[in-house]
Amino acid sequence: AVSDQALERRRRNSVGTGDRWRRHRRSAANRGIDGRSLLMATRSPLPARILIPVANPLTAEELVRLGASLLDRRAGELTALGIVEVPEGMPLSEGATRARHARRLLQRVLDFAPEGTTIHPIVRIGRHAAEGIVEAAAEQEADLIIFGWGGKSHGPPGTPPTTGRGGDGRGQAASMNSANGQPTAAGRGPTRQIAGARTTVFSPTIDEVVRESPCDIAVVKQRGSTAIRRILVPVRGGPHAELALRFADALARRHDATLAVLHLVPPGITLAVRAQAERALSAFIRQQIGGRAEPLVREAANVRNAILREAETADLVVMGASAAPGGTDGEGTLFGALPEAIATRARPTVVVVKTRESIGHRTFEQLAQKAETLAAADRAAEEARAVPARVERWFGESNFHHAEFAELRRLVQLKEKQNLTISLVLPTLDEEETIGPIVRRAIRELMGRAPLLDEIVVVDSASTDRTREVAEAEGARVIQHPEVLSRYGSFKGKGEALWKSLYETSGDLIVWADTDVRNWHPRMVYGTLGPLLHEPRLQYVKGYYQRPIVEGGILREGGGGRVTELVARPLINLFFPELSGLIQPLSGEYAGRRSLLESIPFFTGYAVEIGHLIDVAERVGLEGLGQVDLERRVHRNQELEGLTRMSFVILQAVMKRLEERRKARLFAELGSTMKLPRSGRGRLSLEVIELADQERPPMIRIPEYLERRRGVGLLPVESALR
Repeated sequence: AVSDQALERRRRNSVGTGDRWRRHRRSAANRGIDGRSLLMATRSPLPARILIPVANPLTAEELVRLGASLLDRRAGELTALGIVEVPEGMPLSEGATRARHARRLLQRVLDFAPEGTTIHPIVRIGRHAAEGIVEAAAEQEADLIIFGWGGKSHGPPGTPPTTGRGGDGRGQAASMNSANGQPTAAGRGPTRQIAGARTTVFSPTIDEVVRESPCDIAVVKQRGSTAIRRILVPVRGGPHAELALRFADALARRHDATLAVLHLVPPGITLAVRAQAERALSAFIRQQIGGRAEPLVREAANVRNAILREAETADLVVMGASAAPGGTDGEGTLFGALPEAIATRARPTVVVVKTRESIGHRTFEQLAQKAETLAAADRAAEEARAVPARVERWFGESNFHHAEFAELRRLVQLKEKQNLTISLVLPTLDEEETIGPIVRRAIRELMGRAPLLDEIVVVDSASTDRTREVAEAEGARVIQHPEVLSRYGSFKGKGEALWKSLYETSGDLIVWADTDVRNWHPRMVYGTLGPLLHEPRLQYVKGYYQRPIVEGGILREGGGGRVTELVARPLINLFFPELSGLIQPLSGEYAGRRSLLESIPFFTGYAVEIGHLIDVAERVGLEGLGQVDLERRVHRNQELEGLTRMSFVILQAVMKRLEERRKARLFAELGSTMKLPRSGRGRLSLEVIELADQERPPMIRIPEYLERRRGVGLLPVESALR
């Protein structure tokens, strides 16, 4: 006979044993060791002690065989557990007779153990089966509990689901409560009320054990599999999937079976996204089992049906739980609706495993941040599917025409109402032919007739012609960018001039406009400013236009933008598809809010525009960008070799951003030299030039800039602390 006092002492002792793991984990956390690293460090890939709760020994053979296959062969042992439940109000000693009978029944389990496998039958008396299982697992220091599950049977439409074998949904987890040792209900139904909604679970007993268990859990939906020749493992990454793959590998080795690892992706994804998923799956297999498996990447709109189809050719399915603890994934069950559906409907035996770890959305968020993980591949697939619709919507909502903002007095009113100041920056390099009319017209139209601009600054890059003198004569303030922030040195290039213009200007909004334009019009300024003044959500606006090209002294429509069409647009569509709706990503007319511009880095040369777009989109999202139709612009066209150099630098910048964002090395070394063949009459040579944009940090990190902004009371406290 077992007294209540003895049971309580045993419970305290067993719980103390189980708490050793939790104390060990807390201690490791204090030393900066995460839970997953601790698990890998404190246990072998296979369990050394497996507990199998047995309700009916006659149906336990498959569970024992599976348990024996999963054991660590060096020192593994199985424990078959029988639970005798004694209702509240009755002395625990009333269970003594049934306990003796249960022990006799459990002796039959010994016949199922393969040769060389140690199995110990034990019986525990308690008030509830779940408590007895948790206590026994702690006593035995079990690494794994294996449950059998009878499955659900569905009644007429509108009736609650009932359970199969065993009658109460607990399958092999039920207690031996009747005289013949068969499981009977213990007053708990097959569903649980969570937040007012009925949630189907594997069983109430399994549910309770999972919440309290000190070890991993495996639930087996038995189909009587005997010969195991092919094992299917559906995975999406994460600790549950890792455990499933390790267990499946052990089973495959013991049964000399083939192992197929399945990862599903949405239909219609790009080849690049599919290739990422294939690489991630292969890496996942290598990391867990050394690569001894067949990786399968399949496109499927319905995940459940796709897994069921693959399961038709398998003899066993092993999969990880899909739900986070406590139903935080919205499914409301501890194992997830998908594994339960597969276990219910698949033809072969299904094993669903769940680690002892506490796993939530943060686990998968962290995995998604790592390159070449399945979680990262899944995120890429989701984003790839969402991008087209998102870009189309943005294209419709954030596409403007300069004529919408031609009423300058209205723009001035918006500017004054929002208490904003505006700076126009005109970068120059040998532009004496065009800079005069541009400055003259900008001052007359945008400062005289309508006080839209507060300052016009020409940032010159050491022109060798009369650019500076012409601009000053027209009334512009001219600065030489090599002289600005001179202690940081100076680089050649438009991007360097734009970066230093942030230091030299004071406006809340900054407009940049190219100065090699022969048909310059104030719309090049108010066109990009208008959306910023009208829509506070917008942070950065690009202009676009028709770009005719001069060939042989003849102006031909539609020939401009060669680098855009041959280099920038393909790169954007391949690697940054969210920016694919930008009509002219390399245009020289754009405007932005200082609070954004001072927080992003600047490439110093040709790559400044593409770098801006990538960095701005990452910081404020596609919704923070706009574009405006400026109609037609005629400017000086570069020779083909100049376009080659521009393309080379743009490619470098995109590769650099890809390596930074994806946290992966694309190349062993990113080249910075370009070889230009020279051939002609009596001449054949190879010119090697060094060609690479430097990168300036966000201006907000420059102490002199911070001091200047503070000195005039223009730097918010939060900016100063960035």
